[in-house]
Amino acid sequence: MSSTFQNHTVEKIGGTSMSRLAELLEPLFRVNAPDYNRIFVVSAFGGITNLLLEHKKSQEPGVYAHFSNETEDHGWMSALTRVDAAMREAHEAVLTHPADQAQAADFVRDRIEGARSCLIDLQRLCSYGHFRLSQHMAITRELLSGLGESHSAFVTALLLRRHGVNARVVDLSGWRDEREMTLDERILDGLQGIDLTTEMPIVTGYAQCVEGLMNKYDRGYSEVTFSQIAALTRAREAIIHKEFHLSSADPKLVGADNVRKLGHTNYDVADQLSNMGMEAIHPTAAKALRQAEVSLRVTNAFEPLDPGTLIDEAEAEKGVAEIVTGLDIYAFELFEQDMVGVKGYDAKVLERLTRHACRIVSKTSNANTITHYVDASLSTIKKVEKDLSEVYPNAHISVTSAAIVAVIGRDLRGLHVLERGLGALRKAGVEVISAHQTTRTVDAQFVVGRESLDRSIRALHETFMPKTGKVAKLVA
Repeated sequence: MSSTFQNHTVEKIGGTSMSRLAELLEPLFRVNAPDYNRIFVVSAFGGITNLLLEHKKSQEPGVYAHFSNETEDHGWMSALTRVDAAMREAHEAVLTHPADQAQAADFVRDRIEGARSCLIDLQRLCSYGHFRLSQHMAITRELLSGLGESHSAFVTALLLRRHGVNARVVDLSGWRDEREMTLDERILDGLQGIDLTTEMPIVTGYAQCVEGLMNKYDRGYSEVTFSQIAALTRAREAIIHKEFHLSSADPKLVGADNVRKLGHTNYDVADQLSNMGMEAIHPTAAKALRQAEVSLRVTNAFEPLDPGTLIDEAEAEKGVAEIVTGLDIYAFELFEQDMVGVKGYDAKVLERLTRHACRIVSKTSNANTITHYVDASLSTIKKVEKDLSEVYPNAHISVTSAAIVAVIGRDLRGLHVLERGLGALRKAGVEVISAHQTTRTVDAQFVVGRESLDRSIRALHETFMPKTGKVAKLVA
């Protein structure tokens, strides 16, 4: 790595913040007095990746979903046209100079029509029978994923250059690049020759590589790229810019005056937040930063003077609850009277859940019952249920909609979270289905009815994070 890569930061901007790019010119990019020695990794503009693949929450089909399901009347073509329009709308909202708008429009046209031609050729090839479309879907997903980040990086660089910043696009998407590279090779190749003291790299969050980022990490790929860049270049710090602070709870639920910024926590807590769907950082990304001994900072992009929350390997402070959060899940329960003393039941359930890409948030078991709390769609859960019914025809399988509420902290020892949490939920009129805490004491989880999720978060936050804003301390 070049000697110019010293004492620099690697910073990531999420999709929601990207859609407010014009507002970030001074607070984040400091265009009035450009501050170099910073590498920016950008996500696609908000909503673009949903249109390219499928909606992350509702699963409404995008280009990939239409193409893979071979919907009638070439639905993927109409979906790709919608992406074209959405991309143009996104960059026209932030680019004001006609020349920049024209360049961005040409860029979108080249990428969209290039992707359209590729998919048409692929369909034609697979119509001969010797080639199977299913064998090419993973690569197709990779191709489509890179379009959003390539567009946002190109537009960001245009905007910055218009304001006097020497921005340089680093497109890691592999567009029209026949070379095969690992992720590390792709990153090092893209950054080669850059002088961080005079240039500001704008890097795509997607990187084409032989490992297949989408195949391994799905929608968490941009954070993996970001963390690997920070690790490879030995960054002074890795920074994620969000449109909000990492706080003790969702301010929309408990009130903006009642939450407090975390300020400082560790990677154990970050892992638990990811497990609960908060995505402070992808677990694989966190692992790369930990191993490279690079600390992570999560900031509010629109409050540049606030240091945000530092995440590192600092020792835990005993008896401190830091955050309360929750997640809608399904309780997938298998009851089999003959399970007692027989090995293999759990392994077969896990195998089916893994086969259908169900994310397991937590699990409990006893002599004849195994319950997995799963973050997945109901249709996916039903497929698992069908598979297991064939394997265990005498078992009783039930699927119940529920929610998990978690109290998370670096070290909850002595805080009596289960005892006090159950009392708080009972007082709030919430019926608790299950409650458990591991010996590592990083979190305590309460399974409640889905309709009680918000009420449970408010009750637990009030108990462990008093309105005074002070941290809930050790109970004697």
